[in-house]
Amino acid sequence: MLTTFSDFTSIPVLWLQIALAAIWVLLILLIAWVVNRFADKPEIVRKIVHIGTGNVILIAWWLDIPASVGITASILASAITLLSYRLPILPGINSVGRQSLGTFFYSVSFGILVAWFWYLQQPQYAALGILIMTWGDGLAALIGQRFGTHKYKVFGTQKSWEGSLTMMLVSYLVSSLILVGTQGNSWQTWAISLIVAFIATALEAVSFLGIDNLTVPLGSAALAFFLSQLVLSY
Repeated sequence: MLTTFSDFTSIPVLWLQIALAAIWVLLILLIAWVVNRFADKPEIVRKIVHIGTGNVILIAWWLDIPASVGITASILASAITLLSYRLPILPGINSVGRQSLGTFFYSVSFGILVAWFWYLQQPQYAALGILIMTWGDGLAALIGQRFGTHKYKVFGTQKSWEGSLTMMLVSYLVSSLILVGTQGNSWQTWAISLIVAFIATALEAVSFLGIDNLTVPLGSAALAFFLSQLVLSY
């Protein structure tokens, strides 16, 4: 029997929202699996998942998916990633040749930001924090590894100025697009974006054991929120 439009309209809106978000995540995981299957590029696989899945926050924001869904997904993802450090549940995602809890912190930060800013009815700050983590940190790592010739060390962790510059530029772009789009075009908004980008870059630079996947999104979102509230209150 052919599925008609009325069949779709009879499906609860919540399930359609969840289905769209799930389809996006599954598509990213499929792409990562294909790359992992046919190319020995574990870091590329990690970044595909890191950057790709983070964009689901835009779907959640656009569709106004309830916070309970995001929090539940975060809890499940956190549990799975913890198990994956012991069992081969997520091959190619955690195996990067270094000790890191980054994937776990990634999942946790998602749930915290959704719980926090959905409750405040300010989802743009959750999106800002998540996208700075996904795009900023993700591209910084790729650029740093490929073109990072000028190295420096923080707490025994080697970074590159090329990677840090990428982190700052991408963070500034993400912050500007979201804040200008939601708060309007003003010099204060551009200034807030610059401050957020600088702090996000500093948090990424001093990270260890993958904790930047927690400090960068939470710090960026919190700073953008409090600075915006301060500016808007005048």
